[in-house]
Amino acid sequence: MKNRILFFSTLAVISVSCFMCSFLPGTETSNDKTVVTENVMSGLLQMGHFKPRAMDDKFSEDVYDLYLKRIDINKKFFLQSDINALKTMRNQIDDQLKADNFEFFIRSTDLLNKRYAEVEGFYKDLLQAPFDFSKDENIETDPKKLNYAPDVKAQRAEWRKLFKYQTLIRMSDAIEAQEKALLKKDSVFEAKSIAVIEKESREKVEKNYADFFKRLKKVDETDRAGMFLNAVANVFDPHTEFFPPKVKDNFDIQMSGQLEGIGAQLQEKDGAIKVSNIVPGSASWRQGELKAGDIILKVAQGKDEPVDVTDMRLDDAVQLIRGKKGTEVRLTVRKPDASLKVISIIRDIVVLDETYAKSLIIDEGEKIGYLKLPSFYADFNKIGGRRCAVDVKNEILKLQEQQIKGLIIDLRNNGGGSLQDVVEMAGLFIDKGPIVQVKTTGSNAEVLEDRNPGILYNGSLVIMVNNISASASEILAAAIQDYKRGVIIGGEQTFGKGTVQRIVSLDDRLDYTHMSYAPVGSLKLTMQKFYRVNGGSTQLKGVNSDIMLPDKYEKLYKGEREEEFPMPWDEIKPAAINAWAANWNIDEIKKKSKTRIENDLAFKQIRALEEKYKKQADNTLISLNLEKFRLEQKNNNEETDVLEKLEKEAKQLNAYGMALDLEKIASDSAKKVMNEDWIKSVKKDSYIKEAVNVIKDMN
Repeated sequence: MKNRILFFSTLAVISVSCFMCSFLPGTETSNDKTVVTENVMSGLLQMGHFKPRAMDDKFSEDVYDLYLKRIDINKKFFLQSDINALKTMRNQIDDQLKADNFEFFIRSTDLLNKRYAEVEGFYKDLLQAPFDFSKDENIETDPKKLNYAPDVKAQRAEWRKLFKYQTLIRMSDAIEAQEKALLKKDSVFEAKSIAVIEKESREKVEKNYADFFKRLKKVDETDRAGMFLNAVANVFDPHTEFFPPKVKDNFDIQMSGQLEGIGAQLQEKDGAIKVSNIVPGSASWRQGELKAGDIILKVAQGKDEPVDVTDMRLDDAVQLIRGKKGTEVRLTVRKPDASLKVISIIRDIVVLDETYAKSLIIDEGEKIGYLKLPSFYADFNKIGGRRCAVDVKNEILKLQEQQIKGLIIDLRNNGGGSLQDVVEMAGLFIDKGPIVQVKTTGSNAEVLEDRNPGILYNGSLVIMVNNISASASEILAAAIQDYKRGVIIGGEQTFGKGTVQRIVSLDDRLDYTHMSYAPVGSLKLTMQKFYRVNGGSTQLKGVNSDIMLPDKYEKLYKGEREEEFPMPWDEIKPAAINAWAANWNIDEIKKKSKTRIENDLAFKQIRALEEKYKKQADNTLISLNLEKFRLEQKNNNEETDVLEKLEKEAKQLNAYGMALDLEKIASDSAKKVMNEDWIKSVKKDSYIKEAVNVIKDMN
């Protein structure tokens, strides 16, 4: 990801240094740092964004809705009367900002602080008496379906149910741990009654909220202003973000991959800590259970008591999750299907070898090359640094020496990276021609081409993708598809991120009369957009697979489409290309694949889980009855176990590493173990099995 940032900064072709301080207020109003920051940021947004928005009533309404949603995501603090009072300014924020007036921000902050104090005054009372978990009572967990409380009495009732739900979760975890210990006849373990477990769970909820209100008191006006300014930036598109100085530092840590920790990139979204990406080669990547789209609810250091990170600031949550190599962190996460899972991860540094392209042979009657590319990496910081285009070329040359009859390139979970490398990589499979078009607002699209004549590999080709494959992954898949050079296998579509961002320092845009306000922060600004050679953007729509495989999370995590204010899909003039003269019938290949998928037991189970998880996610009304709650959690785990059993019992692929690669790691026991684990995962992967079958059909 660090390389991706370095690359993105080279993509920007418009100079932002020309933004002058004419956007700054006059000396009469420049005593307000927030006003200064907003003016510089607004100037950059209007002149530098790929598709700037007019600051009109619609803009005002969007900022209003987004900001209020973020500062009270679960609608537990504001009363309806507060919203009624604030709603009079819903279409006035644009006018206020133009006049250097922050009345909406100030009034909403004052009201929120008042409600914070009121809830802090009564929350302990609601946690004094035991909860009755035998009653049939429910709680709505989808904020979109909730209303603000009409009065304090109704507000207290909602808080009581929330505390009961959070106590229930802890009780369920404790009871399950106790049952497992008793089953193992653990003599050290001391069994507790349900009443004791309930009391201890309730006390933990109280402690978490005591900590929560302590954290609230540390949130100052600058923090609040940063949240408001970020809402202003985010209504342009979800990847345009304002970073106050200390948040920018955390962003740099996040995007560089956190070399020591769990290697998960996190984002604060609607009051929750969400996993946005897993760094290839990291502890999370190797452990395998934490996925993009997961929401982190609690963090525990080994066997210590978990800390609730709901509504916690991202930088505070990151401090809990990061840690020394070799230490354990336990994350309680909510999966996209609403199920809860505790994931144990041993912190470690990123194993760089695991981030690079690697390959092996799959021999199922004919030799097929399998090449895994975790990211489109490129080290531009040093001469001769590792680049994925070069590595992929070398892997293909090794595979060709084995007389392969087909090639599978796996881009699943690949979040993208270097555009230069994806252009070179696509050129390995075509003679020459356009690969992608890049457009900056106000200018014609630049066509990036493979200018090197000749083809490295001309055999059957399959590209594997999923709904997390993004950016450069989508460019490669789109080019292969547009040239009809190979077959794309995956879910309904890829992530759909077809935009380019650059980090811009706002401090560099201050004139000498306002330098005293520095540091004011930075802006991540969307400046360019990708287009396929067929003219269509990869933005929002991504790349549709030629052969669609079921994915249990396909209907739950929709990539760019689930973001707020995403840039729209559009198209430009196609680039002229010479399509591949394919010697396979794509319609016949699709037909054969569909028949196999419909009869495959593992895919049947995946499809069943896909439908079940969708219904489960839609059913956001959770029972507060202990017995019913635990039964639902048990059913979820059992169905996942069925899938794992099917994949384990199914006939495995004959996959093995090449002698040259095995020789390189022969003396390194750690690398040998990781390589063996990787090959084992390939052997039982149902998706790779189908990719192998498609190669056979192509041949």
